[in-house]
Amino acid sequence: MKLWRSSSLRAQLITIMSALMVIVVGVTCVLTISLLRGFLVDQIDQDLKANRQAVSDRLFGMSDSSRVPLTNYHGILLSPAGKHLIAFTSDDEPEIGTPSVAEVKARGRDAFTVPGTGEDSEGWRVRLYPLASGEGSVAIALPLNDTTAFIKQATQIILTGGLLATAVAAVIAYMAVARSFRPLARMEKTASAIAAGDLSQRVRVENPSTEVGRLSKSVNAMLAHIEEAFASRMASEKKMRRFVADASHELRTPLVTIRGYSELYRHGALQSDEDITTAMGRIENEAKRMGQMVEDLLMLARIDEQRPLEMRPVDLLELAHDSATDAMAGAQDRDIRVISLDGGKPASAPTAGDEARLRQVLANLVTNALRYTPVGTPIEIAVGVQHVIDDSKDSIIEVRDHGHGISDAEAARVFERFYRADTSRTRETGGTGLGLAIVAAIVAQHDGTVRLEETRGGGATMSIRLPYVHPASRTGGADTHTGPNSASVEVIEPTSRSVDFGR
Repeated sequence: MKLWRSSSLRAQLITIMSALMVIVVGVTCVLTISLLRGFLVDQIDQDLKANRQAVSDRLFGMSDSSRVPLTNYHGILLSPAGKHLIAFTSDDEPEIGTPSVAEVKARGRDAFTVPGTGEDSEGWRVRLYPLASGEGSVAIALPLNDTTAFIKQATQIILTGGLLATAVAAVIAYMAVARSFRPLARMEKTASAIAAGDLSQRVRVENPSTEVGRLSKSVNAMLAHIEEAFASRMASEKKMRRFVADASHELRTPLVTIRGYSELYRHGALQSDEDITTAMGRIENEAKRMGQMVEDLLMLARIDEQRPLEMRPVDLLELAHDSATDAMAGAQDRDIRVISLDGGKPASAPTAGDEARLRQVLANLVTNALRYTPVGTPIEIAVGVQHVIDDSKDSIIEVRDHGHGISDAEAARVFERFYRADTSRTRETGGTGLGLAIVAAIVAQHDGTVRLEETRGGGATMSIRLPYVHPASRTGGADTHTGPNSASVEVIEPTSRSVDFGR
C-alpha cells in the first residue's frame, strides 16, 4: 500500500488499466471456453443419438465370443440386471457400472459423462437405451479426449492472445497517458519556476476545450492575480517605505530647529530680548508646521483606510463662493473672483459627496494658489457643468492662478506625497508637501479626477471633475460611499500640459 501511494499518478493509471484488461481477458476466456465446451459436448450427444441404431446393429450381429474393435464409438449390451453381455473392448473403456433396465428407464435418454479406465482418459460421454423387448439395454459412448485436447489448445490460444493484446494495449495506454500528461508536466515545471520566484511564468494552453486546457486557463488566471497581488504588495511596501522615510525626514527638520533654539536658550546663548523673541517665534512656527504635517499625515492615513464618506447633495458653486470669501478675509490684497468656465456668470454645478472633505480640497487648492503666486496677482474659481461622451455630464470646479506656472518636469509629480517644487520657499511659507496629495486622494474617493493644466496667459489651473447629479434626483439623507483607493497620472498633449488624477 505504501508503494502504491508513493507511485506516480501515471503509473497508477497504467496499473489499473492493465489489471482491468487482464480481468476482462480472463473473464472472456472462461466464458468462451465454457460456451465452446458446451457446444462440443452437445455435438457429441447429437452424434450418439444419431448413431445409436448403427452401434446396436453391430452389437447384435456378433457372437458372444467375438471382439470387433469399433472406431471412436463404444457399445455395450447389458442384461436386465446390468451385466455386460457384449462390448467392444479397448485400452480405455467407460466406467458405466451395471445399471439394470429399471435404472436405465429411470435415468432417461439424456447423455452423461463418466470416467474412463485408461491412464490418459479424459472421460466418456454415454447414452443408455432400454431394449424394446425389455430384456436388457444398450450403452453407447464416445471419448472426450479429442474434445478436451481441443479445449486446452483453444484455452492456450485465447489466453496467449489476450495477454499479448493486454501488453500491447498497456504500451499504447502508457503512450496515450504520457501524451495526455505532458501539459500537467509542463504545469508542474511552471509551478516549480513560480515557487522559485518567477511569477511571470504561464502555462501553455493547447486545447482549451479539454479538462486540462480549462485547468491551464484557470491556472493562468490565478497566476495573473497572484502576480498582480505581489506587484501591488511590493509597490505598496516600496511606497510605504518611501512615505515613512519622507515623513521622518520632514518631521526631523522642525524638530532640529526646535531643539537647536531650545539648547541655545538653555545654555544662555540668547542674551537680548530680541534674540529670545526671534527664537521663540521660530520655535512656534516650526511647532505649527509640524502639527500641520501630523494632521495631514493622519488625514492621508484615514483616506488610505477607505473610511466611508458622508455622501450628501453638494453644489460646487456654493463651495466656490465660501472658499473665495474665506480667502479674501486672509488675503485682502488679492482679487479672488468666482466665474463660469467660459469666464461669464457662474452657474450651479450639483454633485454628491462629503461636503467637509470637498471644502478641504478647495481650501488646499486656493491656499496653494495664494502661497505660490506673486503678491497682487488675481485668482479665479471657475464653476460649471460640461457635457462628456454618451450625453453624460461632469460638474467642474477650477482654481486658476496667474503666477509663474509649473514646469513640465514638475507637473507629473505635484500630486506625490512630500513633493515640493521649491523646498526652501515651501518651508518659509509653512508647506508640508502633502496638500495636493490629499486633494488627489479625496477626489479619487469621490470617483472624480483632478487635473493640472496651464492657465491661458500664464499660470497654473487645478481642474476637478466630479460626477454630475441632477438636483431632482438628489436626496437630503446621508449615505455612505467609498471610492477608489488609487489615482492615475496622465499628461495630456499637445493642446495643454496637464496632470490628471482620479477616475
